[in-house]
Amino acid sequence: MTDQTFQLIAISLYFLGMLGIGYYAYFQTSSLDDYMLAGRRLPPSVAALSAGASDMSGWLLMGLPGAIYTTGLVEAWIAIGLTIGAYLNWRFVAPRLRSYTEVSSNSITLPSFLESRFKDGTRLLRITSGLIILVFFTFYVSSGMVAGGVFFEASFDAHYLFGMLLVAGITLTYTLFGGFLGASLTDVAQGLLMLAALIVVPLITVFSMGGVSETIAAINAADAAHNLANPDDELHRTSLLFGGSLLAIISAASWGLGYFGQPHVIVRFMALRSSADAKAGRRIGIGWMILVATGAVFTGLIGVGYFHASGQTLDNPETVFLLLSQILFHPLIAGLVLAAVLAAIMSTVSSQLLVCSSALVEDLYKIFGKELSVSQQVLLGRLGVLVVAVIAALLAIDPRSNILGLVAFAWAGFGAAFGPIILLSLFWRKLTAMGALAGMVAGAVVVGIWGNIASLQALMYEIVPGFLACAAVAVVTSLLTRRRANEQIQSEFSKMESYQ
Repeated sequence: MTDQTFQLIAISLYFLGMLGIGYYAYFQTSSLDDYMLAGRRLPPSVAALSAGASDMSGWLLMGLPGAIYTTGLVEAWIAIGLTIGAYLNWRFVAPRLRSYTEVSSNSITLPSFLESRFKDGTRLLRITSGLIILVFFTFYVSSGMVAGGVFFEASFDAHYLFGMLLVAGITLTYTLFGGFLGASLTDVAQGLLMLAALIVVPLITVFSMGGVSETIAAINAADAAHNLANPDDELHRTSLLFGGSLLAIISAASWGLGYFGQPHVIVRFMALRSSADAKAGRRIGIGWMILVATGAVFTGLIGVGYFHASGQTLDNPETVFLLLSQILFHPLIAGLVLAAVLAAIMSTVSSQLLVCSSALVEDLYKIFGKELSVSQQVLLGRLGVLVVAVIAALLAIDPRSNILGLVAFAWAGFGAAFGPIILLSLFWRKLTAMGALAGMVAGAVVVGIWGNIASLQALMYEIVPGFLACAAVAVVTSLLTRRRANEQIQSEFSKMESYQ
């Protein structure tokens, strides 16, 4: 058999495994609460691995190693910032949000929680946040489908449309039938596959080069050769500080602010069995994140030494992880490593499909639609997943579209629009519905403007000014609009605090 045949066998086994998990989850889903939150029965290990896998996407296995390969460890500040942000999210947001969403009308989505938290009779908070989620995540899902099509085109010389539809179809199937439980369980398998690949690839590469000292010498030799040929473009890739100003480092680390407002991440907190599970979830999730981020960083760095020592150059630095696996492993194992890249893409798409579905059904349709039976609610949830997937697939037909450029923009948009509001909702009694709405809009607008002005974008990642604007506007507006305290809001806030 050819190498490509072995790789296709490995990926086919991976696809069958994902479909099998979705089939199992289908029979565990009987209500909308089951479909959207797995009945709030997720063990901390499942919630932690699912949150990590659904968040990281293909950036972890391709984007980060490629950035490290090109520039050096200074690019690792993004991973450091994300890890710190994820830790703070698990430490401070997870237990309170899990308790508060249950205390406050058993909310199963972020928009429904915000409406219930502030007793917003106008429905403006729920509708606005639901529309923000629906619009941004439809494009976010589409970008994942584009990535799937490009992956098959680059790895197997398959037609882009075939690869895109195959990835979209498999992901849609297990998400459509398995719901949140199916997405979460497949995320666990995908997270473990990503972990194994990111540990094994750099370790085997170092072993093949003769050891750690030989690898470091090869990296330094590569930098010396580059600096000799390009004196105006000096590199010191083993330094965390060289090549970036203090402002650039702060900007890179500020990616961690986005965690507080990512709907597909914080929904995992809402699905925990209890707020007490957040502690175990934090340890598992952050442990996983440190390992995979470290593996991705060292894959890019070690790749510098490996390809320099072998006299090879990379046309696309983002393929360093894939090429190392194909060179150093049996094609069947290399196929499993390729499957890890697909896992990163598909785990994110499935989680985002469910958040879009919940926004469409729970936060928009049910406001204006009639009351539905339990089975009708689940059916509508599945139809929501299907509708969003079809729209996203139509947007992804053209691989040259600008959809992929929206990914970083959407991360900043969600982080700035929702992050401060979530934090203030959980820790500040005086936040009002008008304050939350005004802050949400301010954060989204600042990100939208800042992120589209090149000079401002070069100065600072747009999440920083957006996050600060949201927080400031929310606080000031709340102090200006606050009247007599709502007794029910105060009672629920106190009840939430008593569970911590």
